[in-house]
Amino acid sequence: MEKEEILKEVKKRGTKFVDLQFVDILGVAKCTEIPIARLETALDEGIWFDGSSIEGFARIHESDMLLKPDSNTFSILPWTEGKVARIICDIHKDEKTPFEGDPRYILKKQLGKAKEMGFDFFVGPELEFFFFKENGTENKMEVHDKAGYFDLAPVDMSSEVKREVSLYLEEMGLKVEMLHHEVAPGQHEIDFRYGDALGIADSVMTYKHVVKTIAAKHGLFASFMPKPVFGINGSGMHTHQSLWKDGKNAFADESNEYKLSKEALFYISGIMEHARAFSAVTAPIVNSYKRLVPGYEAPVYICWARINRSALIRVPRDIKGKLSGIRIEVRCPDPSCNPYLAFSVMLASGLDGIREKKEPPKPVEENLYHFDDEKLRKFYIKTLPGSLGEALEEMEKDKVVGEALGEHVFSKFIEAKKGEWDEYRIQVTEWEKKKYFDVL
Repeated sequence: MEKEEILKEVKKRGTKFVDLQFVDILGVAKCTEIPIARLETALDEGIWFDGSSIEGFARIHESDMLLKPDSNTFSILPWTEGKVARIICDIHKDEKTPFEGDPRYILKKQLGKAKEMGFDFFVGPELEFFFFKENGTENKMEVHDKAGYFDLAPVDMSSEVKREVSLYLEEMGLKVEMLHHEVAPGQHEIDFRYGDALGIADSVMTYKHVVKTIAAKHGLFASFMPKPVFGINGSGMHTHQSLWKDGKNAFADESNEYKLSKEALFYISGIMEHARAFSAVTAPIVNSYKRLVPGYEAPVYICWARINRSALIRVPRDIKGKLSGIRIEVRCPDPSCNPYLAFSVMLASGLDGIREKKEPPKPVEENLYHFDDEKLRKFYIKTLPGSLGEALEEMEKDKVVGEALGEHVFSKFIEAKKGEWDEYRIQVTEWEKKKYFDVL
């Protein structure tokens, strides 16, 4: 929307406040709210704020930063009856200079590199989440229902909540395609249409905000934690992706068995080459690696396939005659990630594969969970890191991932995540107490 359209819309709706939203390097949504009287100034000049306390942003002696609203992201928050609007912002160091630690800037920069190679990058993430019952002031992590995959109401006790979320997402510009109960009790998914990577990263942040807000309205707690409950499936953010060139799908080739072009195969090779390193970004928390274990439909093995859901990369079946739908699905990301950074490192990895023109190994359609170590070696199959600590070690060695993030974000991200890993690994857990205390 243009500035005049936005000002006209807020006047018509009686809007009183505007949320200026942005995200830190860890993917945590942030916001400062302004009264409607300051909106025109914000659109023209931006709004200065103190970035010294934001994770990965400025140091105290250089804390003044500028929020530059992106008018394309303007939306009324529909549950506020028009009283509050939202605009997602870019972060600048001054009126003309983007801040190198802004995740949106990182993604824009990587999209620019793809453009230099003639490509546009499209993604379609699938975010899973859980609804938990609220228990007064203490959330005891009791899942909201006992339903399973594609169950319907009343077994799926959150059907109305998902419908309300979907309607609000539509009002905010997302095109919802499907909503359903997922495999685990209390687990759900609402899918929205793919699009350009920057717009979809914005949509991921919108999606999380709406899901959490509407859940709270219904007395529920929505969690995007990858593995909140032991013994059942965790939540992923499988990310469908493709490159387009001159308005055509550059991944499509009708003559290939998988309908994949050479560029697509090279891209797959790049993803496989850098997966162990970029997993620190796509699966960025300690808990992520409780999900990435065999047996719960989560990918552990670095290979590709069509029907094999134990593989890191899956090639969804094509609809005959519709080459525009050819794509790959990378299954290791989870919804705790920063979508701007996650899309950046996956794109950088795929583009590196295209530059190197390296063919991937043959696809593996067998169930990899049944492979022993000898068979994994036979097929040259590596595994994803088993912990955040291991992932960070791989990330530090990978130049492609480092260059994609830039020196500032790379160093700040590593620093923050090493602190998180160290804090976790020295904890004495309840499991340890129960296992060892009485017998040692």
